[in-house]
Amino acid sequence: MIRKMMMIIVLLISTKSIAQFVANKTEENIDNWPERVYDLTIDYETVNFTGKDVKAMTINGGIPGPNLEFNEGEFAIINVTNKMDEETSVHWHGLILPNFYDGVPYLTTPPIKPGETQQYKFALKQSGTYWYHSHTGLQEQRGVYGSIQINPKKTDLEYDKDLVLVLSDWMDENPKTQLRNLKRGNEWYLIKKNQVQSWDKVIAKGAVGAKLEMMWYRMPDMAILDNYYDKFFINGGAEQNYPDFSPGEKVRVRFINAAAASYFWLTFGGEDPMLVSADGLDVVPVKKNKTLIGVAETYDFIVTIPESGKLEILATSQDGSGQASAYLGTGKILNAPKVPKPDLIKQMQEMMSMDMKMGAPAAKFNPSKNDSIEKMKKYAMKMDGMQMDGMNMKDDNMKMDGMQKDKDSTKMKHDEMAHEDMKMESDNGQMNGGMKMGYIVPQDKVIGDNMKTGGNPEFNYNYLKAPGNTEFEDGKPVREMLFNLTGNMNRYVWSINGVPLSETDKIKINQGEVVRITLNNMTMMHHPMHLHGHFFRVLNENGERSPLKHTVNVAPMQKVVIEFDAVEYGDWFFHCHVLYHINSGMARVFSYDTPRDERLKGYPLTNLTTEADHMWTWGEVTGASHMTELFYTATNIRNQFIVRGEYGWNENLEAEFTYERWLNSYFRVFGGVNVENEGEDSLDEISTTGVVGVRYLLPLLIDSDLRIDNKLRPTISFATATMIFRNVALYGEYEYQMDFGWVTDFEEGTDFKEETTWQVGLEFVLSRDFSLMGSYDNRFGAGGGLSLRF
Repeated sequence: MIRKMMMIIVLLISTKSIAQFVANKTEENIDNWPERVYDLTIDYETVNFTGKDVKAMTINGGIPGPNLEFNEGEFAIINVTNKMDEETSVHWHGLILPNFYDGVPYLTTPPIKPGETQQYKFALKQSGTYWYHSHTGLQEQRGVYGSIQINPKKTDLEYDKDLVLVLSDWMDENPKTQLRNLKRGNEWYLIKKNQVQSWDKVIAKGAVGAKLEMMWYRMPDMAILDNYYDKFFINGGAEQNYPDFSPGEKVRVRFINAAAASYFWLTFGGEDPMLVSADGLDVVPVKKNKTLIGVAETYDFIVTIPESGKLEILATSQDGSGQASAYLGTGKILNAPKVPKPDLIKQMQEMMSMDMKMGAPAAKFNPSKNDSIEKMKKYAMKMDGMQMDGMNMKDDNMKMDGMQKDKDSTKMKHDEMAHEDMKMESDNGQMNGGMKMGYIVPQDKVIGDNMKTGGNPEFNYNYLKAPGNTEFEDGKPVREMLFNLTGNMNRYVWSINGVPLSETDKIKINQGEVVRITLNNMTMMHHPMHLHGHFFRVLNENGERSPLKHTVNVAPMQKVVIEFDAVEYGDWFFHCHVLYHINSGMARVFSYDTPRDERLKGYPLTNLTTEADHMWTWGEVTGASHMTELFYTATNIRNQFIVRGEYGWNENLEAEFTYERWLNSYFRVFGGVNVENEGEDSLDEISTTGVVGVRYLLPLLIDSDLRIDNKLRPTISFATATMIFRNVALYGEYEYQMDFGWVTDFEEGTDFKEETTWQVGLEFVLSRDFSLMGSYDNRFGAGGGLSLRF
């Protein structure tokens, strides 16, 4: 006991947060709190949702796991047992609890090893709708998630019963395989959903200019959801019936979006429901029938069971690829309004109509350089002569150089944001120059008037109004940060300010300050940004009554400003909650710079921060009537190894091995070895040369290669591919080599030699793994065959 008390005293002194520590109720001071205990077991189970048996992960034998119901003012004790042969974890999403129990493996909490049981203990000083899920790899996608319902001590809301509805997405395919296919640039999932913006559709809709502009900015096809899902679920099924509600009853329906990647449109049959809570906290009730619920968000609605009939609640995937329904009551169905499928080509045209640059890098030359403001200025949308970036960026002399590694933040004195100049400092020195901050533009203004900028007013949070004033007390210092949300769809690398998690340091924050973050989405996808262990204000048109949330959606090419009171201790995760984005680098760690918990000894943080830098491998082999071809790639964010071989049945051979280093999202340097036959149609003379060069992704998505070999022969080549129909790709390659005789001795009268090779072909995509192909190669002739991807 004495030892425990000493540890508590040390922690109190180190964190300088006695009040917060007491509020968190550690195991030393909860004698008067009633306890509620749950036992959870994570194990493998075989499930069959589509007619195919799949090895899944379950909690207490189910997907989702059980609803954990508590009362505000109780003390939760949750025992989690891991019966799998791999480690796991559980994060209690949205709960304010001691740092050690937050559940992020290697950051706050040790992972749960196979065969072990981990106990979580924390006081419940809040009420509302929350959830829990694995924070290990892609386990959440495989079924490790469930709901939390904390009933309030008292409420002014009038309702008779509660119903928890957990939304999720399901794929039969191994989630790791899907992520690998996304990283290799495989178009199969868009093809399968018929969402490829192929040239036949683009021409038919008069969108050729927009398509070419997209390609000029090196942007792939528009996609709302990258993945392909076989099913969308409400409480583990595509359709659920709840007949035990009587006519006239008011039901508090608690929605949790526990999907790995899918946003849902919520629509309701019968009379419009009343939205009463967001992310577990009450808001001013508002009637709202169509609501977009982002990944990891929760919303509570009060619905009235109709006097005759049952109402449908419809959850439609934002990309239009599927839906799930729940029916409340009995009798004739009162159908929910249908949400039309999005027109991606129209959205592409609207996006390209903006006066803005696109294609901000997801990885950059110098990760330690903070150039986030310059990047925001460069890629900002302009409208009616005003740069719509939420800040007055007229001070072009502002300097961002000299900052240490990933200082995404700058310390700012609390002053009148709309009028006063403020000095910006790094954590270890004052920056040169100053920046005049303009009034934070409300999100609906940023989005523009009536879709004028390609935005959508349904993507802002102006309908959420806090019941009371949420502003922080005057006089607190404010730390201002700009987070550009960046990504590269071609390589599927996601980052913040062009820096993935593996290349960054912790972001230091101090207790007692307000941290204000401008989230500037420079990608074409939605990002649900979640902060562990805190609620933040989402600044909207409601001013002092802006709502508090723990997860905020940042729409494509739009901006959201959030701020939170730094009253905690320890390290806390901040990340995009699309599972495939966080596992590709879009995350940060906020640190109060307090001592690391001794219970984490032996669990290095690098196990978390380098997870997204995993080395992925894939390959493709083609057997055709005129040639055979092999590609094999091993790659992570910066490093890539490539093996390529071509053999023509007319005895022409070329094989190559290269290592390349990605310096940013488009530019890499490489070196390697090339083997090829010197004589035409003969393998008698095989030449082996060393090569070095650069590769660069040009506008129009043309991959270029400029090299020179050890015989001092320069070579330039280009390659590209594009979808002309839904399943049909047109591709081409061109290579030109020059030999000026710098090493080779030519016959008298010969100044130089040249060699040109080229190929053009068509590929018909049959499935994720197979394609039919036909091509003409000036070395091998014409032919066709079958390609296998592995």
